[in-house]
Amino acid sequence: MNSSEKLRQILSKHIPANSLPYCLRLWEEKPFNFTISKSRKSKLGDFRYRRDRSIQTITINGDLNPYQFLLTFIHEVAHLHTFLNFGIEIAPHGQEWKQTFQKLISPLLSVQVFPRDLLIPLQRHMRAPKASSAQDLFLMKEMSKYDLQKDLEANSFLSDLQLGITFELEGRVFKKGETRRTRVLCEEIKTGKKYLITHLAKVKVIE
Repeated sequence: MNSSEKLRQILSKHIPANSLPYCLRLWEEKPFNFTISKSRKSKLGDFRYRRDRSIQTITINGDLNPYQFLLTFIHEVAHLHTFLNFGIEIAPHGQEWKQTFQKLISPLLSVQVFPRDLLIPLQRHMRAPKASSAQDLFLMKEMSKYDLQKDLEANSFLSDLQLGITFELEGRVFKKGETRRTRVLCEEIKTGKKYLITHLAKVKVIE
């Protein structure tokens, strides 16, 4: 299990300074193992329940900007609290988790923690939080302004491109097709194969 001082050292590198005391207090009230993960395309963080463990584990991607990291941290701690309060039979992102998430994030929703340009979309998001903040396009666009590593060439969201536009993603060239909820059906130019790509992908438009 992480010690309080070890967790302080880890979190101080990843979250806004004014949020650190509160996050440490959450851990002290309901301890958990905490680790930083390498970047994962499928998720920003996770809560891992192990029936054979008395102390559960939370992991967060280490490449997130401080505000996305903090939001993800509280998201996953809300899973832990929900599990401890209601058991594992409930829906992962059901009403119990939503209410817990709203309660835990509430003390942080101020300009002392989040920039004003993030507070408005974040407050709106928290009225009905989703399973992933990545499903909230407007919030993620605002969050991306604070990303730690910015690819200056990949400066457009796939969601903002018109149908049929050609773009480059991770060295591969695609043509944008129809949007299906949070993903876009795109055709790879070289192979003709079609792939579903998240509408939040940062891409480079090919003129």
